[in-house]
Amino acid sequence: MNAAGKLILVAGLILSAATVQAQTPPRERKEPEKKLREKPITVPFELLKSRHMALQVKINGKGPYRLIFDTGAPTNLINTKLAKEAGVVKKEDKGGFGLFGMAGGKTIDTLEIGDVKLEKVQVMVMDHPTVTAISNALGPIDGIVGFPFFARFKTTIDYQKKELTFEPNGYEPGDAIQALMDKMMSAQKGKQEPAIVAPAALWGFGIDKDNSDEEPGVVVKDVLAGSPSAIGGLKAGDRLLTIDGRWTDTIGDTFTAVSLVRPGRAVTVIVKRNGKEVKLTVKPVKGA
Repeated sequence: MNAAGKLILVAGLILSAATVQAQTPPRERKEPEKKLREKPITVPFELLKSRHMALQVKINGKGPYRLIFDTGAPTNLINTKLAKEAGVVKKEDKGGFGLFGMAGGKTIDTLEIGDVKLEKVQVMVMDHPTVTAISNALGPIDGIVGFPFFARFKTTIDYQKKELTFEPNGYEPGDAIQALMDKMMSAQKGKQEPAIVAPAALWGFGIDKDNSDEEPGVVVKDVLAGSPSAIGGLKAGDRLLTIDGRWTDTIGDTFTAVSLVRPGRAVTVIVKRNGKEVKLTVKPVKGA
């Protein structure tokens, strides 16, 4: 990745897939979800040969279907076969299917993963070529579980037990699909203004990750002297693995992790340093 691909988490962040996520304001919380926030919920996952995690998911009471759990995905995604079977796409819907079976953004009435059940969840209907390729190689894969689901939880991964634990955080994301479509349309209209977003909390470090780097985590390139990250012990050269229990395997993952931490709240940061995992505590501050 060249210098333009670097992410500096200081005063602003250059647009990435996760920028669309940050631009979608949370909706008001619904009363039924208060019960969901009372306790963590653990569900099993399947670790594929591709190193993706696959979950058994029910859509509108149908299934289960096998979907990839991807913290780098800005939207939930399902293929046209699932969409038709589960009634996400109805006969009376206008427009039909476009390139790669794309039917645009839809709303799932219910999405269930184990004991987690959410209502009115946004999804993109599309036969994504990458998902199709994985499905052809490793067995049926019907889509991706992305930001509109995982943003609601603090997620813990136990690779030995092959379990995900979802601890509700009270956050309900807005419509990331619409924000993504708006961004695409503005680009088509020739609007090329740089998109800069400022996280609520300032951390004071920069990261990078080469396209050929398949190891977990991202590389810390810079740490500003006197910044919250420096005070917490973060060093250039560290491989950042998690922030507050969230993966930081990609630049998008890292953006999501830091954006969900409120200013002034101390969180655990795990890095790999000299071949060993080191646990740090960082307390980001409020931006100017």
